[in-house]
Amino acid sequence: MPAKRLPMRLLREILRLRYAGGLSQRAIARCLSIGLGTVCECLAQAAKAGLTWPLPAEFDDARLEAVLAARPRQGAPPSRPLPDLARLHEELRRPGVTLQLLWVEYLRDHPEGYRYTQFCEHYHRFVRRLSPPMRQVHRAGEKGFVDFAGQKPWIVDRRTGEAVAGELFVGVLGASSFTYAEAVPSQEMPHWIGAHVRMFEYFGGVPEILVPDCLKGAVTVPCRYEPVLNRTYQDLATHYGTAVIPARPHHPRDKPKVEAGVQVAERWILAVLRNVTFFSVAEMNVAILDLLGAINNRTMKHLGASRRELFERLDQPALRALPPNRYEMAEWKDCTVNIDYHIEVAHTYYSVPYQLAGERVEARATATTVEVFFRSRRVASHPRLTGRGRFRTLPEHMPHAHRAHAEWTPSRLIAWAVKTGPATGRVVAAILKSRPHPEQGYRSCLGLMRLAQRYGATRVEAASARAERLRAPSYKTVKNILGAGVEALPFDEPSEATLTLPLHDNIRGAGYYHQED
Repeated sequence: MPAKRLPMRLLREILRLRYAGGLSQRAIARCLSIGLGTVCECLAQAAKAGLTWPLPAEFDDARLEAVLAARPRQGAPPSRPLPDLARLHEELRRPGVTLQLLWVEYLRDHPEGYRYTQFCEHYHRFVRRLSPPMRQVHRAGEKGFVDFAGQKPWIVDRRTGEAVAGELFVGVLGASSFTYAEAVPSQEMPHWIGAHVRMFEYFGGVPEILVPDCLKGAVTVPCRYEPVLNRTYQDLATHYGTAVIPARPHHPRDKPKVEAGVQVAERWILAVLRNVTFFSVAEMNVAILDLLGAINNRTMKHLGASRRELFERLDQPALRALPPNRYEMAEWKDCTVNIDYHIEVAHTYYSVPYQLAGERVEARATATTVEVFFRSRRVASHPRLTGRGRFRTLPEHMPHAHRAHAEWTPSRLIAWAVKTGPATGRVVAAILKSRPHPEQGYRSCLGLMRLAQRYGATRVEAASARAERLRAPSYKTVKNILGAGVEALPFDEPSEATLTLPLHDNIRGAGYYHQED
């Protein structure tokens, strides 16, 4: 260990043991548990400085260190040029840049400069002086860190005057520390996804990797080795062409950039706005946007540049381009196809091919569309329904028998019946009219069609006329008439016969009531 790095207490002890105690250099080294070379170097420097023991009273630790450190370097070569360590740290964030490449470039400008080992030593010493979150080397455009702040923004309800807690979303780019923040009502999926979309648009591009915490909006099954991503969050990443690598649970050092970014946002956004009352999230975000510009434009002490300057030099050119269409929020749901070949999404029902009854499928629901996937292949797409209990059924999803039934309408049934005969048309119309809903009479009407196929249109028309005369226009009446074969028999209507009274002494007769008084 060089003498100048020894504590002053040991330097004084070496001098005392040598000059006052008369110990050999080897004995001094054993006594103080230091190297023999260190003892020899220290005594050599003391001899050149003309020091003995006891030291003069004016020799305090600072003066002793200055004398021992300066005198032996009288014949040393001039100091070598120190590399620009902040620039090295910045350049290492560019893709493919290494310390060895930067050392070669350094020697090209300073042939008398440090060799590679000392060059690296100076850089690593500089890095150790930075704050812990800055120790990771982030490539330009590689990572974007996202999280919610621990402190919460507060919004006042105009109607009740109640203060409601919201959430502060923070996103930070790794290479430049360029920061985005916005207030959202909660950590629920629509707000989590919407904040990402607006963050990408603020950055003007997309990083290669997103590093979220293990919150529910990002990860459904937290795991150190194989976390299961939320399907909607994965869908967002696919749309923007990025990857998601969640931080390990309970390992904040996996995302130091956003931890520092959250701290900055809490200090320079929430703390600054602590005495301002906001009545909506949008109103608060206007104020946050102004403060965000000040944060990104402020020069960082250790790097001598602002976040925006680093962003424009590093991250902005390396970010991936935004897709032409903005991401539309989509929720995924695992469904089992019911026996009626429909699935349920938000209390509404959508058809799939009837062959998939009983199978497990995935439904992707946006604000306007519901898509159904079976084994990653889309098998159905429907406009999204509103309300509860509504059905959306496509004819091509139905079995042939169901499809034939569904294709009939009241007007079509009546049109068919009129072709068979006017009496049959009237019977069908009466059947449909007698039901609270016309669809409830479809089966009866289709039964009449089946009778026409079996007995012929002429017999069905005659049977319908007979059923109509009997004031019983129904499928069963027509079927019974045809089954008995009486549709062709003449229909005997009761005659209006004159009623005559029998002769009897006790019967007065009609003339009795018309006699004049």
